[in-house]
Formats: sequence, structure tokens, C-alpha cells
Amino acid sequence: MSALSNLYALLSEPNSLWVLSGSLLLGLSAGVLGCFALLKKRALIGDTLAHAALPGVTSAFLLTGSRDPLLIVCGALVTGFLGLWAVEILRRHTRIKEDSALAIVLSFFFAVGVFQLTLIQKIPTASQAGLDKILFGQAAALVPKDIFVLGILAIITLVCVVLLFQRFQLVSFDRSFGAVIGVPVRVYEFLISLLLMLSVVIGIQLVGVVLVAALMITPAAAARYWTNRLGIMLLLGGMFGALSGMVGTVVSSAAPRMPTGPWMVVAVTIIFAISALIAPERGLALSVLRHWQLRRRIARENVIRTIFKINEADPAAIVQESQLLHFRNLALPRLDRALRGLVQRGLLARPGGGVVELTAAGKELGAQLTRKHRLWELYLTKHTAIDPEHAHLDAEEIEHLLTAELEEQLREELEYPSHDPHGKQIPNK
Repeated sequence: MSALSNLYALLSEPNSLWVLSGSLLLGLSAGVLGCFALLKKRALIGDTLAHAALPGVTSAFLLTGSRDPLLIVCGALVTGFLGLWAVEILRRHTRIKEDSALAIVLSFFFAVGVFQLTLIQKIPTASQAGLDKILFGQAAALVPKDIFVLGILAIITLVCVVLLFQRFQLVSFDRSFGAVIGVPVRVYEFLISLLLMLSVVIGIQLVGVVLVAALMITPAAAARYWTNRLGIMLLLGGMFGALSGMVGTVVSSAAPRMPTGPWMVVAVTIIFAISALIAPERGLALSVLRHWQLRRRIARENVIRTIFKINEADPAAIVQESQLLHFRNLALPRLDRALRGLVQRGLLARPGGGVVELTAAGKELGAQLTRKHRLWELYLTKHTAIDPEHAHLDAEEIEHLLTAELEEQLREELEYPSHDPHGKQIPNK
């Protein structure tokens, strides 16, 4: 309760509320717009726009002597689009690839901006303008007028995304189809770039030139782990960005020397790490679990097929566990684990004395695996002219992956064969 009361007291301060409002708006708009940059494989464009906006901010101050947020926004937009235009010129009219063009433009504009910041620092009133903090941001320096302008820009970007969602989705996923049906794809690509630029301008004062790109791409990358649908991805990206803004504000309010911007980036990176670890379908933990389960299933199926082959050659043969170690080159603990798993599934019996026997279900599975193996061998030797020995090695792996539908297609394609390339009989289905 004391922690909640302290948090309530911190956020009751007007300055903290202004910072919280700006951080939430920034995280929301940047997280949504970053999804389009990520999907179009232009993740670095946000970083380039941020660095290209720096000389616009400094030039606006040098020309007017004012830190008026509207002037700052206009200056940032001008040089931001100059940087975007320079990237397009280099990409289209030279042999330089896009990543190299982005690096060249980013470095040049950032160098010009740093040079102008050096000049500004020599002006007596420059420190009052707060431009010396623009590289890493200073959320505490925001005033209500700044938040008002940033809020308007954030709302404009979000409203545009909602209204033009279908068109943005089309140019992001199938630009060529959009051009064929008469959609002005260049116009909508320009609008996406404009909205990205607005998000960058919003973020510069809060998190700085250096970190604003991370706040655009990281929420989008985290959201991509959770869904395949663009609408849900935009919602998640905005939610993750807004959550990081809230965390950054709370931490900086609780510890005044802690900067808001870097903590926003730290928070959203933690969200990304959690998403990459536990997200369904794409999460690392699930991938590791699936790989582990696949290895165990393959080990069990290899044991089944080995016993089936021994019994196929000599139906009266008594199979010993020691034989399996020889045939499959399995470590004893792994073999024992595979045997116990097969017994639990009713595919194998261990009557004692190191003897193993297939149950009726085990024999059926062994016949199925052998059939898939030999069908694949025959398919490779017939259609690709691969040596039968090489086909055997490939079939050792594919037999565990062929579905029943693919097996039936193979049988139909091969006209229901009875023997494999080695002359061995293919078990009937």
C-alpha cells in the first residue's frame, strides 16, 4: 500500500502528469507507426529520420532564437524529408543499396546537427532553450504547450492510421497489386513516411535523437511475435509503447535523476524479450520445447522401425535391447527413455531379460514408418536420379515428417509400388 500511495503522490504532481501524458502519447503513436516500418523491412528508416531531424531543430532555433514547439516541428519536418529524399535519390540513381544510403544520410545530417549544437552552446541563452539535451531527451523540460503540440500530432497520426488502415495494409503487403487496381501507392507510401516523421518529431524531445528509433521499432517487433494480423499487431504495438512510456515516467518520477527516455527504451526492450521468449507460435521457449519433443519422438520412432526391420527379416527373432544400441548408436540413458516412452504409449512391451517386443499398435506404426521411408527412396531415385544409398540417408529424416496426406500422394504418384529401389517390399497400407 505504501508503494501505491507513493506512486499516487508522485503522479499527482502537475509536472509528472504532463510528462506521463507525453510519454503515453509518444509510446502509443510510435508503437503503431513502427509496425509499418517493420513490415516494409525499413526498420532503420526511423533512426535515419531522427538523425535527419536534428539539424532541422537546431536550424529553427538558430534562425528564430525561439524554442516554440511549432517552429521546432516545422524545422524537423523539413530536414527529415530532405533526408528521406536524399535516401531515395541515392537508392534509385546510384548503385548504393538502401542500407548504405541510410547510413550515409544518417551520418551526414547527424554531423551537421552536432556542429550546429556546438554553435548553439556558445549562445548565452541556449541552455534555457533546452536544446543541449536533445541528443538523449529531457522529458522533465516539457511544458504544457509542448505536450499540447505533441498530443495533437499523436492524435493526427493515430486518426490517419485508423481511417486509412485498408490502404496502408495494401501498400505494406502487396504494393504491386495496389498499383494494378489503380491505388496511388506512392501517395500512401508518402503518407506513411509523413506519419513516421511526425512520430519521430514527437519522440525527439522526450527520448532524444539517439533512442527514438528504438521506441518505434521495438514495440512493433514485440507485437509481431504475438500475431499474424496487422490490426492486432497495431493494437499491441501501441499498447506496448504506451506501457513503456508509463514505466519510464514512473521510474523517473520516483528517482528524479533517472531519465525518462532511456527507461522507456529499457522497459520496451524487456517487453520485447518477454515476447520473444514466451509468445505462442514464435516464442523461443515454445520453439525449444517443440524441438525437444521432436527429438524424443524421432528417437522413439527410430527404435520402433529398427525392431520392425529385425522382425521383418526374421519374424521369429527375439530382439534384445543391446541390439538397439548397436543399430541406432544411441546412448543407454536416451534408449531407456525412448523405451519407457514407447511402453507408456502401448507401442512396446518389455517382458524381461532385456527383451523388447512390438505390440499390435507398434507393428502398425513400424509398418507406416517403413512404408514412408521406402516410398521416399523410390520417389527420389525415380524423379531425381539420386543414388539409392543417398536416398536412404535422406529418407531416414523425411520418414518422421511425412503426413498421411503426403504419403497418399506419393503412393498415387508412384502408381502404388510394391518394392523400393533396393528390392525390399513396401508394406501395404
